[in-house]
Amino acid sequence: MTFDDALFNWLQIHIVAEDRPDDRAALDTRDFFAQILSEDHEVSNPHISATDATMVHVKYERNGRTKLQMYPREAAEQLLVDIRSNPKYN
Repeated sequence: MTFDDALFNWLQIHIVAEDRPDDRAALDTRDFFAQILSEDHEVSNPHISATDATMVHVKYERNGRTKLQMYPREAAEQLLVDIRSNPKYN
């Protein structure tokens, strides 16, 4: 899995896990993507550092440096929107 895909997947499921703290599948999936980031891409401490009207800011450490990646908020929150709109998961 590419770094970009792993970080974006981590972000989407992290947003879901934060919204649904009792959802064990979401928490496990978030941990799975964090493990991929760590083991395959040498990334540590991924976290949302800020959210504004249009963007979500993700900071992480890689190669001893803190880096920032920004994603459109609508795309980052789409998985949560999809889950909320499906009665099967509510």
